[in-house]
Amino acid sequence: MKKYMFHRIALLFALFLVCTTAVQAAEESEEASFNAKEIIFEHVLDNYGWEVPFSHSHRISLPIIVRDKDGDWSVFGSHRIMHGETYKGFYIAPDGDFKGKVVARDEAGNEYRPLDLSITKNVAALFITAILLCVCFIPMARWYRKHPNGAPRKWFGFMELVFDMLYNDLIKPVLGVDARRYSPYLLTVFFFIFFINILGLMVIFPAGANLSGNISITMVLALFTFLVVNLTGTKHYWKDIFWPEVPMWMKCPVPLMPVIEVFGALTKPVALMIRLFANMLGGHLIVLVLISLIFIFGSMGAAVLTGTTVISVFFSLFMMLLDVLISFIQAYVFTILSTIFISLARVRGEASHEQNQIQEKNEIV
Repeated sequence: MKKYMFHRIALLFALFLVCTTAVQAAEESEEASFNAKEIIFEHVLDNYGWEVPFSHSHRISLPIIVRDKDGDWSVFGSHRIMHGETYKGFYIAPDGDFKGKVVARDEAGNEYRPLDLSITKNVAALFITAILLCVCFIPMARWYRKHPNGAPRKWFGFMELVFDMLYNDLIKPVLGVDARRYSPYLLTVFFFIFFINILGLMVIFPAGANLSGNISITMVLALFTFLVVNLTGTKHYWKDIFWPEVPMWMKCPVPLMPVIEVFGALTKPVALMIRLFANMLGGHLIVLVLISLIFIFGSMGAAVLTGTTVISVFFSLFMMLLDVLISFIQAYVFTILSTIFISLARVRGEASHEQNQIQEKNEIV
């Protein structure tokens, strides 16, 4: 009982600190206007620097790699153009069509976009996620090679539980004999999405990048699944698309069903892309909006601010915990849909299907 009482006192004290800190911040910044839209989209969108925790003006510099119209390359740190400065004719556009992007001006004074190969926050986060995946799973693979019959412990034991759930409960029942062939890709996709989702919920470097809320990232992931599905599809899969088992008048002379099948094959990766992008971006926006309410209500006085801060903190905490669950669910949904799409492309004839069933029974035995 004393243990739980201590936890309650600690929680109340933390809430009191948050409320008093928010009140002091609001009183000290009465003259400064809080632009919720700018702050929210600044955290959601990609940029050329990495925010330093608890400091809005300081950022970690990232390399800018650009080529102008004359073909000359320039490499420099983003801190040189971070606060409206110009370096070698390059600067970050404050507004217009290229707002937030590195631009330059030609001899006529017209603004243009140079060839930009800069390491932005999202690009750096991709490298960090890849390194984390290697650090987590390469030692695990080495341990299993040395101890093929050993009982894993701690982190390895937990990861074996996740691997077993994904492979034996998802991939193998759906793909059958093709499970071992496609499991490396499917498991990699699951853990990559899960890692970028979890890192996106944190605000401290090296986390904080909203990768799964960037439609270009989800588009590439969906494109990988699309290529795997269509490049490894069987001849029966392609036959069902261009010459399905339907009445002749539905496919000749007007190819009605083939057009529908082709359209369906193209919409599958689009569904994967939008589902992951919309769900994760929506979760980030809700948390940021709830936190922004603290500062919005700050202009209404200390009493209103204190009450709304408690509510906003509880809702933000609830949404953060919900986002952790959603991060796992979205990675799982993307993986299971990719598995189903691959299984639909691996359709075989009746004779091949009977051989596959016999092979599956032999593997079980």
